[in-house]
Amino acid sequence: MKHDPTLTRNFCIIAHVDHGKTTLSDRLLEYTSTIAKRVMTDQHLDSMDLEKERGITIKMHPVTMTYPAKDGKTYKLNLMDTPGHVDFSYEVSRSLAACEGALLLIDAAQGVEAQTVANAHLAFTQGLKIIPVINKIDLPSANLELCTRQLEDILTIPAEEVILASGKSGIGIEEILEAVISRIPPPRWSDYPTTRMLVFDSKYDSYRGVISHVRVFSGTFKAGEMMMLMSSGQKSEIKEVGMFHPGMIKCKELRPGDVGYIVSNIKSVDEIKIGDTITHANKPAAEMLPGYKEVHPMVYCGLYPLESSDYEKLKVALGKLRLNDSALQYQQETSVALGFGFRCGFLGLLHMEILQERIRREYDVDIISTYPSVVYRVKKHGGQVIEVDNPVNLPDPASIEEISEPTIKASIHIPNEFLGDMMSLIMEKRGSCDHTDTLDSTRVMLTCTLPLNEILVDFNDRLKSITHGYGSMDYELGDYRPSDLVKMEILVNGDPVDAFACIVHRSKAETQGRSLCEKLAEIIPPQMFKIAVQAAIGGKIIARDNVREMRKDVTAKCYGGDISRKRKLLDKQKEGKKKMKQIGKVSIPPDAFIQVLKTNH
Repeated sequence: MKHDPTLTRNFCIIAHVDHGKTTLSDRLLEYTSTIAKRVMTDQHLDSMDLEKERGITIKMHPVTMTYPAKDGKTYKLNLMDTPGHVDFSYEVSRSLAACEGALLLIDAAQGVEAQTVANAHLAFTQGLKIIPVINKIDLPSANLELCTRQLEDILTIPAEEVILASGKSGIGIEEILEAVISRIPPPRWSDYPTTRMLVFDSKYDSYRGVISHVRVFSGTFKAGEMMMLMSSGQKSEIKEVGMFHPGMIKCKELRPGDVGYIVSNIKSVDEIKIGDTITHANKPAAEMLPGYKEVHPMVYCGLYPLESSDYEKLKVALGKLRLNDSALQYQQETSVALGFGFRCGFLGLLHMEILQERIRREYDVDIISTYPSVVYRVKKHGGQVIEVDNPVNLPDPASIEEISEPTIKASIHIPNEFLGDMMSLIMEKRGSCDHTDTLDSTRVMLTCTLPLNEILVDFNDRLKSITHGYGSMDYELGDYRPSDLVKMEILVNGDPVDAFACIVHRSKAETQGRSLCEKLAEIIPPQMFKIAVQAAIGGKIIARDNVREMRKDVTAKCYGGDISRKRKLLDKQKEGKKKMKQIGKVSIPPDAFIQVLKTNH
């Protein structure tokens, strides 16, 4: 069969978390007979247990389908499944760059949500053709009128373009496939003079090295040819090319418009960056495909094994996860309290949570994580600027001119009646509300600027509980802003404990310090002498609590008699305790740290 790029359509499905994206892709696979009914499972493209449990897509899974359309021609349809969560927005933008069109999925019961808007704008800026699909129309709580009105008002998409569907019961699947063929344009840039393809994902295979998921824009690629990565200039031989049906099927060559995979000599995921352009080494392209950028971790925390004997297991686990996830960064560090561990960098909170969960499950290592922190920019006197991701490395306060912290621009969608509570939460988190848009009679959208470190721990949970689960949020990184930040240390018996050091805003230091001291004083077991747990900024103590002391009843043997006999024994005990305090050291059991760090998250 002659290859004709005009019979290829590349599209993806974009939606808010849990709007039925993966279920719809299951129905499409079934309808085009890409997967036989007997091997079909629910959420077929989500291969990780975690993805199935949480109902989220973490890694993307492309698939090629063939579909005989009503016009008598057989089309090749390449579907890219995209992650919905904000942490993976760069991956979403790369998979959009590999397509010409997108199905915008909206839950009929919930309407347009924050990430729907964010992903739709990403698609608009990439110049994609958007096909709006209202999913789950068979739900009793479906409100089609509201959804179509929101589409027109918020996203300026005409209501007559909407397709009504249900991924669960298979309504509207044929209409969707016909719309993909009639509305989405054929592959673009296919007549570019030299060969170019975009890497939109990569994964590591222990036998074959790195397998890159690619979209070919122009030219053909065969096994045996030499390829070159344009961002680094690295050359390598192509070992194998193929497509996803949905498993990997080897083929002779990849042509313009195809989506498939490439196996090369490259053995490390670090070397192939997502968004990079691959071209032929002997006749390279003049310019890269647009939109490539380096991805940097935004949130850091320390990971330590609960049992120090599991250190090697944790090291192996991180090494293996790193093979498939180039955004994860880690380096060794030691803590007086927690022993040996690693300082790890993640794209965001969900990324951090998922990787910690995978270490626990897939590698069977019990871990404890320290308080998450972000990357601060510290300007010292004399103009030198350094980046600090661990509070322990903050330079001496006397040498610091100013500390800047990263901010985010958040768009928060909430029902009207929760506006007041939401505003007070934003104020509490040191944020500012830039402007408010009314979406319809019941919902508003707030555009706010917030410091990243304030939303690290409980912001999303608080947002959900204030709005009874109806609020949603999407954010993008803003710029760095100078702020009055200080390093708060916790001292136990005068010695600083590095596991609890954190960088906080001066206005919140006292409250946070007090609650940490209280918790620690409760959890540290009673000692032989009185011990102070203190929070300090520089040399100034801002909060204090005492650990209970054990006391032996030395007067038990005195029966009756003069009080001075008892006094004498008590004074002797007091002297002993005073002497003990001078030479005594406090041993804090590791589970005390674990309890505090767990309650802190």
